[in-house]
Amino acid sequence: MKSVRNLYVIVTGVVAVSLLAGGLAEWLDSGTEEGGRFAGYVQRVPVVPACHIVGAVGVIWLGWYWLKLAGGITSIARRLKANSIMDSRFRGNDKRKASGNAVIDELSEALSEALVRYSNVIGELEKQINDLQIQIQLTQRQKGNIEAIIYSIHDGVIVIDEFDRLLMANEAAGGLFNFNFRSSQHRRIGELIDEGKSEFVDFLRQSRQSKAQPTRKEIEFLEDGKLKTFDCIVSCIYDESRQVCGVVAVLHDVTREKQISQIKNDFVNHVCHELKTPLASISAYSEMLSDGEAKDGRTRKEFYAVIQNQAIRLNRLIEDVLNISRIESGLVKVDKGPVSLTILIEEQLQMIKSYAEEKNICLKDIGQSRIVFDQVYADKDMISQVIVNLLSNAVKYTPSGGSIKIETEVDETANVARLSVTDTGVGIPENEIEHVFDKFYRVSTNKNQAKGTGLGLNLVKQIVEKVHDGRVFVSSKPGAGSTFGFELPLATREVVESLPVTSRG
Repeated sequence: MKSVRNLYVIVTGVVAVSLLAGGLAEWLDSGTEEGGRFAGYVQRVPVVPACHIVGAVGVIWLGWYWLKLAGGITSIARRLKANSIMDSRFRGNDKRKASGNAVIDELSEALSEALVRYSNVIGELEKQINDLQIQIQLTQRQKGNIEAIIYSIHDGVIVIDEFDRLLMANEAAGGLFNFNFRSSQHRRIGELIDEGKSEFVDFLRQSRQSKAQPTRKEIEFLEDGKLKTFDCIVSCIYDESRQVCGVVAVLHDVTREKQISQIKNDFVNHVCHELKTPLASISAYSEMLSDGEAKDGRTRKEFYAVIQNQAIRLNRLIEDVLNISRIESGLVKVDKGPVSLTILIEEQLQMIKSYAEEKNICLKDIGQSRIVFDQVYADKDMISQVIVNLLSNAVKYTPSGGSIKIETEVDETANVARLSVTDTGVGIPENEIEHVFDKFYRVSTNKNQAKGTGLGLNLVKQIVEKVHDGRVFVSSKPGAGSTFGFELPLATREVVESLPVTSRG
């Protein structure tokens, strides 16, 4: 019996020590006594280590009760054995025998009561241990869910304690500040973030020290040579006694939103400026006519011509703005069908011919489209507008006596039709070529060459690329002219041949 009892003590001690060691190890992994505390995203006290330690105490307590019960049973057995010996010695004595039976009955009753009492205690302890195990599992799962949520957020998330040490960070934050969270945990945040981004570290410290409510601030960082803007929201973390025990920061990249906002502002400013110019001319000449300054018919005719031209310019500007807006918003109505580039070019050349003749500019139409299949699947009116914009732009920036060449070709291998307009005009500097299709952009060296709104080429790009899935291109050399053009997908022969003969082209 003694060897069994010693074995039980050893096993109980080993289990308790194992639980206690596991709890202490978990406690050390969760940080020091100052650093392992946070609320909201991180807990104030590490629950898992605490549960391990409580479990160790429970095992020790249970072992003590078992040893106490075993001691009671052993004592009872000894007394029973002694009574049995007494009974054999005084077998003839009925009085003593009756007394021995009474003792046995009393001891049996006491043993039953002790067994019931200790069984209840053991059952309660077992229930508490089961509850602790369930609580440990739930806590681990909850912790895993919180970490999974934080790590899956696209915005950068950083959590620090009251000593500015890193408690938690997701991948987005690690990429932004160039550190690995696993190897950087519990290090001071100032050591992990370089001096170029120290504004963020100062913001965290100020928010923690001032114990302020959630605070928002725009912070700019230099990333890969580009300036990026982040909307940073910092909130203090409080413990049960409402003391600040850490700070959580969320950084949202608003660089694109800022760019869009700036583009919108520039767009509005440009439109207002472009509208004012023709309106000012119309207003001025109308006022002069009203005041009778045009005293002869020739002067009045000149004034009328100026007003009419400015009204046309104003109308063209409004139409271009509306068309671009419709295309960008996806509200434009598109009526696509097989269209011959040859026919469209001939129609638009007739419109632009008189304008070119006024400047003594020669138009040359060269292309393979007259002898090959050149049908494209497109909206006829939109592509006509594209061709007109390219031709008028070429005439506008080509000096008198120059020439403009229109070429078309079909690339059946790539399944595209290609149109290009080459002029002998003033050309475009190399550093400005990439911007010529931007809204309201006009080449700085050519602004005095001709009037314009800077929307024509942007509209060309919107119609070709966004509506027709095509491609625009440009090449230029200052003083030697420019080439603008576009590519459109060819219409399939099956679509063209399925149309009535009278509707083709």
